[in-house]
Amino acid sequence: MAMDDRLFKQRSEMINGVTIMMSPRPVVNHNKIIVNLSILFGVYLKGKRCINLSDGVDVHLDEQNRVVPDSMIICNRDIIKRDGVYGAPDLIVEVLSPSTARRDRGDKKILYEQHGVQEYWIISPDEKSVEVYLLKDGKYELDDVYTVIPDGDWEEMTEEEKSEVALNLKVSLYDDFIINVKDVFENVITY
Repeated sequence: MAMDDRLFKQRSEMINGVTIMMSPRPVVNHNKIIVNLSILFGVYLKGKRCINLSDGVDVHLDEQNRVVPDSMIICNRDIIKRDGVYGAPDLIVEVLSPSTARRDRGDKKILYEQHGVQEYWIISPDEKSVEVYLLKDGKYELDDVYTVIPDGDWEEMTEEEKSEVALNLKVSLYDDFIINVKDVFENVITY
């Protein structure tokens, strides 16, 4: 098998013209979060114009940039082709892992911002948190950080502290698309 064939068969992304090899496959918690999102997105989006695609689908932002987000929502179905997505999804989700965290928070965030991805989520399995960025005037602004609070900690919090905790993510694409952060992390194993 030629080197070019091996590169094609291995999971890779291209950012600013540089090919980056990806981890062979995500770990269990990473996968569970993606499955949870697929269910949550899929149930809500059933019968609507937008659709959800998950890990393994190439997104061709331009000739120099091809990424494989963990999950995405696309409302313009014209950009979906047999071999991938050609253009910017409306929402992209990246689940952090030790090998991708820097790129997900750096190069990819800048790339998604430049290509007009309206909403970008960065999910930390270890912190059980979701950072939501919304595109405003061509720049990402942090909308909020949604974190699962362990039951014991929740019980010790004052009512005022509880009222300040963001638990329900509002997906900006629809007025009534709300996800409880606990549902994103359902059955995610704590080590």
